[in-house]
Amino acid sequence: MTITQDDELTGLKAIGRIVANTLAAMTRAAEPGMTTRELDDLGRRLLEREGATSAPEATYAFPGATCISVNEEIAHGIPGDRILAAGDLVNIDVSASKDGYFADTGASFRLKAAAPDRLCRDGRRAMEIGIAQVGAGKPLAGIGAAIGRFADRRGYTLIRNLASHGVGRGLHEDPHEIATWPTRGDRRRIGEGLVLTVEPFLSRGGRMATEARDGWTLHSAPQAETVQFEHTVVATRRGAMVLTLPG
Repeated sequence: MTITQDDELTGLKAIGRIVANTLAAMTRAAEPGMTTRELDDLGRRLLEREGATSAPEATYAFPGATCISVNEEIAHGIPGDRILAAGDLVNIDVSASKDGYFADTGASFRLKAAAPDRLCRDGRRAMEIGIAQVGAGKPLAGIGAAIGRFADRRGYTLIRNLASHGVGRGLHEDPHEIATWPTRGDRRRIGEGLVLTVEPFLSRGGRMATEARDGWTLHSAPQAETVQFEHTVVATRRGAMVLTLPG
């Protein structure tokens, strides 16, 4: 969506804060021995307490309130009986709606890591570099170009069939397929007030996402550790306004 009124921004900020707080709480609560279903149950309770509705569940009948992906899973992991262990690479993606507005956020972390994880650190940095390219009048392809330069310098690959997207009145809106990798021929410009996600998938060798037999869970091909970080942002004349910050 493109914001045209102050009340729209107010509504987006409210749901953005809710999904951000939910993600932060789930990340803090994750412990070895916990199942991904138990972690998802926490996310559901937090969303419901705020009067928010899980977006993947309501929009696509996804079998969970949130997406929780572990190790070889890189996105859309179904919460279930999988038991988390120390050292697991975990991604949580939280998207929800309230009062007709949607926001989407996600982050990866190494569970109970003894030291900072380089891949996670660089994955967050890749997202931040992409967000820095968002602003009214800027080229949409600039997001992927900047992320691509960073990935190349650090020796990473990018998953090239999982893209950023418009969001706001629905979970996935125009513009669809906003590449977070370098592309050619995309001459679209970012309009003032455009609401979109920035969510690169940074990998140690993966280039594409492939779907598992369950019809939801995605793995990287070739198989490699992959992280995702995501914010929902609004394009302004001064740059990106991040909506999915906890507070």
